[in-house]
Amino acid sequence: MPSPLDGVKILDISRVLTGPFCTMLLGDLGAEVIKIEMPEKGDETREWGPPFVAGESSYYLSINRNKRSLTLDLKSEKGREIFFKLASEADVIVENFLPGTVTRLGIDYEAVRRVKPEIIYCSISGFGQDGPFKSVPAYDLMMQGIGGLMSITGEKNGEPVRIGVALIDIGAGMYAALGIMSALMVKKQTGQGQYVDVSLLDTETSWLTYMATNYFATGKDPVRLGSAHPTIVPYQAYPAKDQPFVLAVGNDAIWHRFCAALGLSLDEDPKFVTNHDRVQNRENLNEILYKLFKQKNAQEWIDLLQAARVPCGLVNAVSQVVNHPQTKHRRMVVEMGHPKAGTIKVLGNPIKLSRTPAQYRLAPPLLGQQTEEILTELGYSSQEISEFRESGVI
Repeated sequence: MPSPLDGVKILDISRVLTGPFCTMLLGDLGAEVIKIEMPEKGDETREWGPPFVAGESSYYLSINRNKRSLTLDLKSEKGREIFFKLASEADVIVENFLPGTVTRLGIDYEAVRRVKPEIIYCSISGFGQDGPFKSVPAYDLMMQGIGGLMSITGEKNGEPVRIGVALIDIGAGMYAALGIMSALMVKKQTGQGQYVDVSLLDTETSWLTYMATNYFATGKDPVRLGSAHPTIVPYQAYPAKDQPFVLAVGNDAIWHRFCAALGLSLDEDPKFVTNHDRVQNRENLNEILYKLFKQKNAQEWIDLLQAARVPCGLVNAVSQVVNHPQTKHRRMVVEMGHPKAGTIKVLGNPIKLSRTPAQYRLAPPLLGQQTEEILTELGYSSQEISEFRESGVI
């Protein structure tokens, strides 16, 4: 059975996280991805560390499987000539430079359309390709602040807190992959390509969801509540005798099961009968629960509550997550053979397709690992390739 994107060829001139994450997802689904990198330097994340595995950045290894690496100087005339030759055979191009950069290089959407009218060209940027902030450089931390996420993350009276992973970069990469897949469907139906414009700010704004509509409804900014939820109680982390655990009483039926499991009559107290009551009396209820949960270890509470079908769990460290039996069962940790680092572990694709599952064909490539192979496929001779290397084109 072929993979979903068999036959789709992608030129990836992006770097760092959001673009490479996007193309890795598409590569997992069968697309052929050619990662174009600057000669000698390559993707910046190749130098991000420690940690390194046999000299290879673990950051880079995490988001670049199922790709072939071609080094190419896009600032050179010959480099652009090679790029357009590749583009004429490609279905998709992905870039995440500051808006205006690909135009200055002469490899923007309109330029590529002249050699491949049906191309799908995806640009990922901080603020989008238009608007007053389009030329402002962006990194995930900056966007977590500007996009409002940090204003609602952290303890109530504490400082704004950055989420522990570059969530906005990753989210924009996911939206870019969705946009590209949508454009491929349109192309299949009409034969026409299109331009896909994805921004980190738009991504984060869309994720504000109920926080934004809460503001629309009340005119009041949401506030930081630590691990708590603004409209559901109890729904947060609680400290047990030995360590914290999370409790998610998402509706009144679960609340009744929770109280029954712990032998409590709180569900009969007028202050706590409904979720609306509990939200209004959050502090009173938490005062009771904080004292109660300190009496036993976290796992004891979890065993008791899970037996009553009350959602709860430990606050796991990364080591616990990647070694969790469910994580292993779902094949969310994958081993791959790397030409330099040996056997490496990377995270699997979370999309589980019954007939055409994700494939892990190629380990993250060394810088320029397939340069000669790709250029040979384009019809260049060994002598031409040697000349390209001597002149710094590759």
